[in-house]
Amino acid sequence: MVRTRQHRSTVTNGQGAPMELNDAQHWKIGDEGPVIRIIQTHLRTQDYMIAVDGDFGPETDRAVREFQQAHRLIVDGIVGEKTYEALLGRATDHFLGDDDITHAAELLGVDPAAVYAVKEIESRGNGFLPGGRVAILYERHIMRRRLLANGFNRKEVINLSTRYPVLVNQKTGGYRGLNAEHFRLKNAQQIHSPSALESCSWGLFQIMGFHWQNLGFDSVEDFVALQRTSEANQLGTFVRFIQADPPLWEALKAQDWAAFARRYNGPGYKKNHYDTRLAEAYARHQERAV
Repeated sequence: MVRTRQHRSTVTNGQGAPMELNDAQHWKIGDEGPVIRIIQTHLRTQDYMIAVDGDFGPETDRAVREFQQAHRLIVDGIVGEKTYEALLGRATDHFLGDDDITHAAELLGVDPAAVYAVKEIESRGNGFLPGGRVAILYERHIMRRRLLANGFNRKEVINLSTRYPVLVNQKTGGYRGLNAEHFRLKNAQQIHSPSALESCSWGLFQIMGFHWQNLGFDSVEDFVALQRTSEANQLGTFVRFIQADPPLWEALKAQDWAAFARRYNGPGYKKNHYDTRLAEAYARHQERAV
């Protein structure tokens, strides 16, 4: 299952005062207010001659879409974290673009709207943290399993669980979020590096490291190296993940969202309405493509 955790970056109001922007926040056509003025001001500095009136109307929507296309971002007219990063002049070549989605859809033999829907519902929203580190989540209960799978005996693992319960544990939890997850990973690597890398979920789609062999990588280190490069390569790993699971792949091809969600999220998928949310997102993206 993919976990969505908050990811924040700093946005300025043009006078140096910071505002917090996280991946749950976005602005689109119909919105109004001071943040829209900031967006419009940034667009004007990029030579989009629009009014700075605080009204996200058709003129601003058109400028945002042109800006997104020029920067190889997802062209949806929504100013979220990634578009804001680009407006602030930061590098965006590691972010996902529409052409990446199209390529993934071709590899999977599905409607691009299906890939957009899965990205919207099943991804964490951003494959990288502020500062450029890949987004990860370290799982201490997986570390316990991977140590056993990689040759540690049960007594050794019990001792490690006693000494380092935040890093090795039968129970889930201990999450710190954002860059603190990298700190947990670094400490876990002092115990056994391959097991620690296998115990993290990586990138935009939060694929667990222990899948590396099933996905055709030579080592977990090779798997991790690819996730650290770009969201396009993280999407490529997700494509491998789908292709390695024929029933999951067939469900995606058939837009059987209940079957897809059951296999991707587990038997509790109905609790979070993953199937209905996927179906709604698919219909929305199909309409956008028309």
